[in-house]
Amino acid sequence: MKDIENLLTTFRDRLHGIQSLHDLEQLTIAYLGRQGVVNDHMQKLKDLAPDEKKEFGKRMNEAKKHIEIALQEKKSAIMARDESEHTVDITLPGTAYPRGSLHLVTYAVEEITRIFSRLGFIRVTYPEVEWEYFAFDSLNMPKNHPGRDDFETFFVNGAPDPNYGKMIMSPHTSSGQVREMMRVKQPPIRMISIGKCYRPNWSTKHVPMFHQFESLCVDRGINITNLKGTIDYFVKEFFGEHRETRLRPHHFQFTEPSFEVDITCDVCGGSGEIDGAKCKVCKQGWLELAGAGMVHPNVLKEGGINPDEYSGWAFAFGLERIMMMKEGLKLDDMRVLYSGDIRFLEQF
Repeated sequence: MKDIENLLTTFRDRLHGIQSLHDLEQLTIAYLGRQGVVNDHMQKLKDLAPDEKKEFGKRMNEAKKHIEIALQEKKSAIMARDESEHTVDITLPGTAYPRGSLHLVTYAVEEITRIFSRLGFIRVTYPEVEWEYFAFDSLNMPKNHPGRDDFETFFVNGAPDPNYGKMIMSPHTSSGQVREMMRVKQPPIRMISIGKCYRPNWSTKHVPMFHQFESLCVDRGINITNLKGTIDYFVKEFFGEHRETRLRPHHFQFTEPSFEVDITCDVCGGSGEIDGAKCKVCKQGWLELAGAGMVHPNVLKEGGINPDEYSGWAFAFGLERIMMMKEGLKLDDMRVLYSGDIRFLEQF
């Protein structure tokens, strides 16, 4: 019986020094585990006389119960102490973490894609590192065309391909026109391609890396009316009902006839002036947004399509430039889109 008293005394001394749930768990195992102190004492029953076994077993069960209760009370006390030290008022609002957003260009890409999907146009993507053939030769551009000069195009170091010429950073999304014709092989074609383009320019209206979206439609009986109607539909959907556009005759090697598409400037309201000075974006109230026209017969031939049977139109808009003309944005310098200035970007 004296061993039981010593067991309880030792237990109480050890329990008094416990300050953490981890240490309490170790003490529980030491006393109540399969190979713990209580089981070790229970093994003594087999060595006792029959008249002593009943009393010893009773006292050991009482000691075990006492240990279990003491351990549970200690656990509750430790948990209550920890909770009081780390009280959380669940009625208080949570911590507000800053939320990111998509880039302005990404918003534009998604909106343009939705607008053209309603007309049955599918979106495709073509390489940013392109061959001269697809960017120039297949688009009816001669070897001496000024657009093929290194003042206008980034050339990539590498061995030229005997069939496709030198590697370049794609200067326009128009290189996807012939690629799409080759892929589809048989009209009708309704394609929109949105991608990055590269030209060595830097100004309020130009950046060396920019985005274009190209639209191509090829089928029987396609004419300028279809081109104008599609452009008007896009402009009204993207910019609003009150914005005006115009087509100006122009020359592109890959369209005939060709046009430039202008829109009334949102920065100056179409007046061409801001506070008595010329608008630095448009200078005259109108801003060029796109090149457009009927696909040249030679381009159709390069794509494997008979120009006597099919016709088509194409246009390419500068995506950053149309963002400058987005209603209410008043963006008078394209370069701020890529400045990384969080004060500008977090507005959207």
